[in-house]
Amino acid sequence: MKRAPSLSPSPRRSSSLPPPTWARGASLDVAKLLRILPHRPPMLLLDRVIDIEPRKTARGLKAVSANEPAVRGYYPTQPVFPPTMCLEALSQLMCVLIYASDGLDPGTQQFALAGVDKAKFRQPVVPGDRMELFVRVINHRSNIWKCSAVVSVDDVLCVEAELLAAIQDCEE
Repeated sequence: MKRAPSLSPSPRRSSSLPPPTWARGASLDVAKLLRILPHRPPMLLLDRVIDIEPRKTARGLKAVSANEPAVRGYYPTQPVFPPTMCLEALSQLMCVLIYASDGLDPGTQQFALAGVDKAKFRQPVVPGDRMELFVRVINHRSNIWKCSAVVSVDDVLCVEAELLAAIQDCEE
């Protein structure tokens, strides 16, 4: 089994807007996440964001339950949390990091996942696992963000990928 890598933060980039005050060293529970993310259960795939360094990194948690619709319907005889849902959880954490980094208004701007590169699904995630999610900013230009992302369970690497996202104005 491959161990989860220790990802060091990328160099700090300058931005015209300071990060919001709630973002510095923040720990966000579901109630706070619901104010930032447009997702609602069962598609809200973050239970908690445990640490944010604006423009650098974010760490989050997701407890996988056997009662989740994605688990029940993926392989009915052998419950597994779908690997693509792990990517969705990582993209939601990336969204929170971007909002924390640029002080965006969720009411007027929205996050759009634009691409997934170098995705590797190394170990299955099963009910009872607590996923530890980590995203690190690789590059940020204008409204485009690129992040390295990993999911691990008990320090065992399960999923890794590079995610590309764009910030867009909300349509009326």
